[in-house]
Amino acid sequence: MRLKMKLAAGLALALFLVVVGTGGAGTGQPRNSSRYLTMSDGMRIAVDLWLPAGHPERIPTLIRATRYWRVIGYADPKHPDGALPEATLVTGAGYALVLVDVRGSGASFGTWPSPWSRQEIVDLGQVVDWVVKQPWSNGRVGAYGASYDGNTAEMLGSLGRSAVKAVVPISDDFDPYSQNAYPGGIFSQWFVRFWSTLDQILDRNDICTYATLASGARQNCKAVRLFATGVKPVASDRRGRLLRAAVRQHAANMNVFAAASKVVFRDDDLGRTPPAQWSPYTYLPHLTAALQTWVGWMDAGTVDGALARYAGGTGPQTVVIGPWSHGAASDGHQADPFDPPNAPLRRPTRAEQFQTMFAFFDGYLKRRNEPAPKRVIRYYTLGEGSWHTTTTWPPAGLKSRRWFFGANGRLGREQPSVSGGSDRYAVDFSATSGPLNRWHTQAGSDVIYPNRAAADKKLLTYTSAPLAHALNITGHPIVTLYVTSPTSPKASCAASTARPPRRNRPSPSSGPTTPSWAPTRNRSSPAGRPNFGSPSFPPRC
Repeated sequence: MRLKMKLAAGLALALFLVVVGTGGAGTGQPRNSSRYLTMSDGMRIAVDLWLPAGHPERIPTLIRATRYWRVIGYADPKHPDGALPEATLVTGAGYALVLVDVRGSGASFGTWPSPWSRQEIVDLGQVVDWVVKQPWSNGRVGAYGASYDGNTAEMLGSLGRSAVKAVVPISDDFDPYSQNAYPGGIFSQWFVRFWSTLDQILDRNDICTYATLASGARQNCKAVRLFATGVKPVASDRRGRLLRAAVRQHAANMNVFAAASKVVFRDDDLGRTPPAQWSPYTYLPHLTAALQTWVGWMDAGTVDGALARYAGGTGPQTVVIGPWSHGAASDGHQADPFDPPNAPLRRPTRAEQFQTMFAFFDGYLKRRNEPAPKRVIRYYTLGEGSWHTTTTWPPAGLKSRRWFFGANGRLGREQPSVSGGSDRYAVDFSATSGPLNRWHTQAGSDVIYPNRAAADKKLLTYTSAPLAHALNITGHPIVTLYVTSPTSPKASCAASTARPPRRNRPSPSSGPTTPSWAPTRNRSSPAGRPNFGSPSFPPRC
């Protein structure tokens, strides 16, 4: 459900090209065409097709289906196509690229009744049917995308199309209700309002307001229109008549914020349908494609979703969990709280993420014999700066430890000898995790949790004695609370904070500065690099 501004994403893809290069099957600039594909119910869906220059053989295809305009149109017809950097990258790796405006968005006709509606996903299956019939297709298809586009990729892999062999969702929402819009059952008003506003701007094809939102500063509309026109129309629609007709239909699209504001319970309808109907976890039993999933510890609830999918699925899965904000290594930030704000990405770099993705696709889409099924999780330990590999979660060899709340704000390993102890707390609504928390940074910012010393004075806190040895914490903490309150309903949020010692505070940049992207064996923190010195870790509600 989350997004990256396309203007910024285009710049990021251009950076990939500088590093990755355009080696592979094609040489020269890729060839582009655009058209409408007519669905079985008569609805027209806008697609762009990119093929390598002079490709002599049948090649596999990668699909990216989006709700955020498949590509921006430019006022100057001589301006390079907005999708050229992405297309050069994909076709240079030996693939055809198909970009899709999902039903009710961009230049496609129809309405958008909900995110990832059943009809929207059925349309994508018909796009696959069209692809495999083309003379340039080898009959094998993959899909990829970040955020909303990651969900469409995963759901496309669940339609039962034998041609769809592998998908790569990046920063997608396996359970959009609990892992994004209503974490812990609490309505994430800021994000849902922001996302809903952006959707409406795109649905109006309002390039001026979009430019203002994307840049963060008011833009001169005349100047914007001299540069960009909005979503790109298909090639046959030279005067934009069909695009204008499609945009008029989008006026009936769902207002996400208005619908979400009425939801009380998880199984309530959000618009016309409950969230379960358009959540990837509902499609999981039907998933037939191999998955390579990229998520970040500091990206809302995407890690929870990736691990839930791994536990519930049975097919081939590679899960990569890094120190990133929304967008992972392709378009996210290095969000390890032990690093300084806006730190540069460590390995894997953006280029290495795409190289890893293409190697994964190659195994399923280019070779006659598919690779042996593999299920593995590669995860980054915050503060340690190292990558590890496991086939189970939590990883084998770890021990569960219990900690107990005690009198005077103590947190200890021994169970209190006196039963019936309690603490009173009057809620201070000025307490906050800051504007750059992991639920507010899906539009392109680093996740920054400030020092919690001042905020802790407004909260109920329990603090342990200083650690005698380095401590590696991996897995899902479980907090058990017994609460009575004069008001209902109640919500509780818990956050872990690492406090540095008064002396010999380690530098956040100490220890290994260039951690290997190659997976390493599980191990505790390196000597001399205890896991403290951070501000705070994300709260869970």
